[in-house]
Amino acid sequence: MQQRMTCWYLLGYSLSKAMAKTFFHYRVTGAENMIEDGPCIIAANHCSYLDPPLVGVACRRAIHYLARKSLLDIPILGPILPELNVIPVDQKNAARSALLGAIRVVRGAGAVLIFPEGSRSPDGKLQAAQSGIGMIVAKTGAPVVPVRVSGSFQALPRGRAIPRFVPVKVTIGAPVIFGGSDNEDPDFYQKASDRIMDAVAASC
Repeated sequence: MQQRMTCWYLLGYSLSKAMAKTFFHYRVTGAENMIEDGPCIIAANHCSYLDPPLVGVACRRAIHYLARKSLLDIPILGPILPELNVIPVDQKNAARSALLGAIRVVRGAGAVLIFPEGSRSPDGKLQAAQSGIGMIVAKTGAPVVPVRVSGSFQALPRGRAIPRFVPVKVTIGAPVIFGGSDNEDPDFYQKASDRIMDAVAASC
């Protein structure tokens, strides 16, 4: 599922990048570490609704995002989401749906953005990683690119509707290579997730 940028994706990408640079003095460091071709898992910290587009525009390739399946039912926006590489997640079995969708993309030579913490940080600090991303690594053997987003919590934390225009930086760390696939050891999932989160923390 190696993806080209559709017209809608390119439009969203261009607008997001322009707004990020205009309102948040957006800058990226470590861009040379991004894997721009082939299977890849992008792992980032999560503090704000701004994080997905901020990470997305740090990549020259089209990447995939997880989102609630119910969003596809929204008039006008819903039909566009698949063109933006949104992977619909069924809320009735969200964890399984998200993992299967991500694994499918990576096995198809695509790139998917995963937030190891699972949900937005309530205080801007890094939270413990959940085991899900470790399972994706175990099933695909794909390299993981750790990404640290700084400033998005100050810009749009939980409970705030209108963003503050503060500087935001995205730091891309060196890829974490695990090698192999179909690792069935349950302990591997959490250990891999913790190792990835350590790499995210070090990317600053």
